[in-house]
Amino acid sequence: MRDLILFLPCAGGVEELLAHEVHGLTGLAGQDLLTLRGGVRVRGDWATMLRLNLHSRLAQRVLIELAYGPCADEQALYALAAGVAWEAWFEPRQSFRVDLTAQGSPLRSLNFATLRVKDAVADRFRARAAGVRPSIDTRRPEVRVAAHLDASHATLYIDTSGEPLFKRGWRQDKGEAPLKETLAVAMLAACGWWDPATRAVSPLPLYDPCCGSGTIVIEAAQLALGLPPGGQRHFGFERLRPFDAGAWARLRREALAAGAAPAAEVRLFGSDVAHRMVDFAQRNAARAG
Repeated sequence: MRDLILFLPCAGGVEELLAHEVHGLTGLAGQDLLTLRGGVRVRGDWATMLRLNLHSRLAQRVLIELAYGPCADEQALYALAAGVAWEAWFEPRQSFRVDLTAQGSPLRSLNFATLRVKDAVADRFRARAAGVRPSIDTRRPEVRVAAHLDASHATLYIDTSGEPLFKRGWRQDKGEAPLKETLAVAMLAACGWWDPATRAVSPLPLYDPCCGSGTIVIEAAQLALGLPPGGQRHFGFERLRPFDAGAWARLRREALAAGAAPAAEVRLFGSDVAHRMVDFAQRNAARAG
């Protein structure tokens, strides 16, 4: 699939770092890579989407933009959602959920707006699949639809990540108030230890004296080894109709094979006053590879 418009949301203040990372991963620049408030907008293809899901350490998700239009009321939102060819993306037997965000929207109830998007998706399937429609599952949906409203327009996306990208797949022991992996990497980039554009790490030792369950040190180790952050998890795109299992397996296999010992010795240290947290960190590190 060509000419996809992707939006990669990220934490506030991380947009420039994420843009550098995306450029380093894809080579995109100019109008194909725009830094926006809360994320970056990318013009690429299906392979670009796969690569960003597998390799981005700063993005929260990878969303494919499917529709953008004026949205003065709930009926306009319904019409916009009903005009999307959802049947090209998933099957009527699959479950889905809608996540809606807004900034300055004139719509009074975001819950009702979310319901109208759900209705539009279900009604379109019902009209095109002999009355069959996908079910709603807010806890473990097979497909996630995202919508964002601003003062005058709405944007509709399909989520290719599924679980947020900070969930790398290795964490089981987390303790209290764990640091998100995406924020840990942003800290490493902001302090200059990791360059998101080149993916190079500093030769300087890294020491986290309050390591908790080990997030910063483990992310630093994976950066040094060149391991893809998405190498141990599943993604939402695996349940979408355009998914090619063979192509994805090859891309993932190549990325994992590329990870190797760093060219030079990188020294990483972590400690914590709580012995229990250090135990958590050791177990997480073992699972992270």
